[in-house]
Amino acid sequence: MIDSPIFYRDQPVFGFDIGFNSVKIIQLDPVGSKREVTGYGVVGFNPKAVDNGVIIDPEIIAREVYGLVSKDMIGEITTKRVAATIPVSRSFNRVLTLPKMASNEVADAIRLEAEQYIPIPLDELYIDFQVAETNKDSDDMEVLVVAAPKNIVDSYITLFDLLGLEMSVVETSINASTRLVMHSEQTSVPTLIIDFGSISTDLSIFDSVLRVTGTVAEGGDTITQSMADSLGVTPRQAQTIKTKYGLNTSKRQADIRRTLEPLLDKMVNEIKKMVRFYQERSGQDRKLEQVIILGGGANMPGLSDYLTDKIRIPTRMCNPWINIDFGTLQPPHEQEKTVYATAAGLALINQREIGR
Repeated sequence: MIDSPIFYRDQPVFGFDIGFNSVKIIQLDPVGSKREVTGYGVVGFNPKAVDNGVIIDPEIIAREVYGLVSKDMIGEITTKRVAATIPVSRSFNRVLTLPKMASNEVADAIRLEAEQYIPIPLDELYIDFQVAETNKDSDDMEVLVVAAPKNIVDSYITLFDLLGLEMSVVETSINASTRLVMHSEQTSVPTLIIDFGSISTDLSIFDSVLRVTGTVAEGGDTITQSMADSLGVTPRQAQTIKTKYGLNTSKRQADIRRTLEPLLDKMVNEIKKMVRFYQERSGQDRKLEQVIILGGGANMPGLSDYLTDKIRIPTRMCNPWINIDFGTLQPPHEQEKTVYATAAGLALINQREIGR
């Protein structure tokens, strides 16, 4: 999403996912039809280093990352080129329908359209786009537009300069998660992807390219805390109850459902709005055929069945690591793998897309 293109060089990149209070990094190298992990690790940092998505104290994060890479990595990172991510909630994403035009006219047309729906002056944004679809029988084309505040992206560049790294690409977290799911599923049907993070949940509809994205404020930690408050237990006990029993039949099922349904129904309402928006734009010939969930909050028992019943679209849990091999490295525990989902999606980026 940088205005100045970066010329393609056939060198690997590694995923660098900056979260609320931790950094996750992972490098994947091609091995046949799969990808193999060469190195990975996670390290926490003081959340005061980030304010509204902007890294205000890069030295705090740089020190922790330096310690991770120099002492605590599992495997190793063999490249200095970084693919980074910003939260969906800090970016602006929209699919625009424009008249067909020459490629050198698209950027100007997008800027005119962006002024209408982005509540930030354009000179404070980095804007990038991808032509999503051109219909031979239509005079229109669809363009996926993504905009990110310059102060966020520039703060990332400052951090990577401190670490001696080169930021080759920055994209939204949902782009990375969607890429990971598609790498695993290798499906061509229209798919709704729900990525349960710790403090928010990202939504996307993938149909050849990303068509719609969105965010719901509730995440896995929100659900856990609500259960702790309602059931009168500690957050750790609530986490155990959530992952062991969830929405399935148990002695406390009624109490658990009474606690979780207001949160989950709010999410369902947002999902239904997104599905309606997609169907109105795509027509009757393209229908959503599946919902795939992933992330730390997705492993709650009974969640897939609950969403299937509410949304009326088959929902299932994704194993995004099917086509990723840890080789000779000790893999993380199954519950810990979800931590690396976004970073792995970044590491899977097609290098020839960088600086296109």
